[in-house]
Amino acid sequence: QVQLVESGGGLVQAGGSLRLSCAASGRTFNKYAMGWFRQAPGKEREFVAVFSWSTYYADFVAGRFTVSRDNAKNIVYLQMNSLKPEDTAVYYCAGYNMYGQNRQANRIESYDYWGQGTQVTVSS
Repeated sequence: QVQLVESGGGLVQAGGSLRLSCAASGRTFNKYAMGWFRQAPGKEREFVAVFSWSTYYADFVAGRFTVSRDNAKNIVYLQMNSLKPEDTAVYYCAGYNMYGQNRQANRIESYDYWGQGTQVTVSS
């Protein structure tokens, strides 16, 4: 069982930056694809970014966000720059063991473990 805990959300003005962190339990963190998703009020949860065998981003990120990971610390990060009001959402990290798997890392149903989410609010 893997437990994920996000932190780093908050209120920021448009154009500002935030760095989200997701701390994972377990000893095989390096085997996990770690993704970030978000859900705005009244909208479906959507893919943001993932660090699996490589990094992939949703089109709307457009070079503003960077996903990284520290396998020694069992942490995955999402650095968000040039934030816009439309980035306001609850951000979730999620993971699945990518070894021996052929899952689409941008799909919610690919992930086995989820954090509780952290709120990001961008004011205009």
